[in-house]
Amino acid sequence: MSKIAKVRARQLIDCKCRPMVEVDIVTEKGALGRGSAPTGSSVGMYESYVLRDGDPNEYDGLSVHKAVENVNNIIAPALIGQDIADQAAIDHIMIGLDGTPDKHVLGGNAIYSASIAAFRAAAEEAGMPLYEYIARGPIKSVPIPSFNVINGGRYPGVTQAFNEFIIMPYKADSIYEAVEIAVRVFQRLGTVIKNHTGKAPGVGGSYGWIAPSEDPDTVLSLMQEAIDECGYTKKCAFALDCASSEMYDAKSQTYYLNGQRLSSDEQIDYIKKLTEKRNFVFIEDMLDENDWDGYAKAHQRISRTLIIADDLTATNRERIERAYNANSIDGFILKPNQVGTITEALESHRYAEERGLLSITSGRSGGVIGDVVMDMAVGLGVGFIKNGCPRSGERIDKLNFLMRAASLNDGCVMSDISDMIRF
Repeated sequence: MSKIAKVRARQLIDCKCRPMVEVDIVTEKGALGRGSAPTGSSVGMYESYVLRDGDPNEYDGLSVHKAVENVNNIIAPALIGQDIADQAAIDHIMIGLDGTPDKHVLGGNAIYSASIAAFRAAAEEAGMPLYEYIARGPIKSVPIPSFNVINGGRYPGVTQAFNEFIIMPYKADSIYEAVEIAVRVFQRLGTVIKNHTGKAPGVGGSYGWIAPSEDPDTVLSLMQEAIDECGYTKKCAFALDCASSEMYDAKSQTYYLNGQRLSSDEQIDYIKKLTEKRNFVFIEDMLDENDWDGYAKAHQRISRTLIIADDLTATNRERIERAYNANSIDGFILKPNQVGTITEALESHRYAEERGLLSITSGRSGGVIGDVVMDMAVGLGVGFIKNGCPRSGERIDKLNFLMRAASLNDGCVMSDISDMIRF
């Protein structure tokens, strides 16, 4: 392959109209790779740093001109002339230029965008889709998508402690049926909620329906009603992203849930009872990102679902290793922008895979069309992923990506995760 000839960055906006960095990398042979850095709404304290300008007169302080300048003036000169096929060398050059664990000098958003751009340029020069470049050949399956149909959080009159209420059509016959199930159930759920509350549901921060109740079990009951009415009772199960760090009070060491403050043990017991009543494929971030002891207890006590970490692990290999050694989790959410480079994200995936831990790729709430996590999900052959709600362009793009990949690869099927199911 050839060398990097040009690197150029700019400020664009994500799906929530927040500024983000986009980077183009062009090789000597003319291959173009483009990368951008979406950000999340629920952001853990151990994620790579998103460098913003802080100027209140532009996008309320969210502009990213400093990060763009860091790409154009610092990263670009260091990358020009580098072998486009050597992703690790490219990423470690940027890591060295920054010199901090969380990439706060140049900005994780600057480094990550350039890392994606290089990755895509290498695949373009190789003449293959990025997912095939990652897989080193044709793919045989696409992952099962899961759908955040009800959004928790703080809303007028309701504080639903759990962040994402998810349906997973894990027994669908194909990726096409899985997508149709999600669309039909989500649309039906709007009517079910209206019948329950007497008014049309609002749209949450992640484009799902706003939680109609503070009681998680009530929310799950409404979801089950929609699933049943659509005739998919035997094809769907649930998942949760609790995002419990958002509701954790460090001073009292308690979690807010349904009008009460719960200890770590009480939170574990509550979630255990939920899993005994309903079928969950996974539960994510059930405790605070620093509650290592709690995760170990939860993994011992809860057996009917997969215990998945996000804020606890932050796609960071050292944190995943600590969780593995403590036997605290069954897997982690793979969000490359959390750690800040493609190389580090792939190292985390490989470490987990070699030890029997799951990697579950996920986009961010401030998403983009053409998110690299979809190429990674398909190329790495993961069993299931998080897709968000079946609404809004960047989320629909992810679903179309899966269906398109399946169509373009003869014999490609949706993953079978029956050996992962705990209920």
